[in-house]
Amino acid sequence: MRALETTPETSARMSRQASHDTGVEKALRSALHRAGLRYRVHRRPLKGVRREADIVFRPAKVAVFVDGCFWHGCPEHATWPKRNSQFWREKIEKNRARDANTDARLQEAGWLAVRVWEHESAAEAAIRVAAVVSERRISLRARKTIV
Repeated sequence: MRALETTPETSARMSRQASHDTGVEKALRSALHRAGLRYRVHRRPLKGVRREADIVFRPAKVAVFVDGCFWHGCPEHATWPKRNSQFWREKIEKNRARDANTDARLQEAGWLAVRVWEHESAAEAAIRVAAVVSERRISLRARKTIV
């Protein structure tokens, strides 16, 4: 990836971009908590894998990632900047490849990755996540009782 040519103003703006505890993450966590779900925040689901999930349901083996539309190339809202376009295209494509690799590694280890776009309603995303967590808890309990 080539060096990024930028202005001091752009650099300052980009440095203020939150990577943790964004408004979307907080709204989703609040909705999940109101639904009675308990979870861990900003944890690595797998030891030895340097990928951190935004929300982790360890017993159910569910890792939730809240993806920003720009940074992760949302099919609905992604924009391709005109300035430094090659740099940004490479950066976003690299993010997408890492996301796919993370999902595959989690799946190999028996986990389920759930991706929530920043543009999704927190309430609707919480319903989707809660359903997945509930289903996984039931199926994992069933497997334990059979074995």
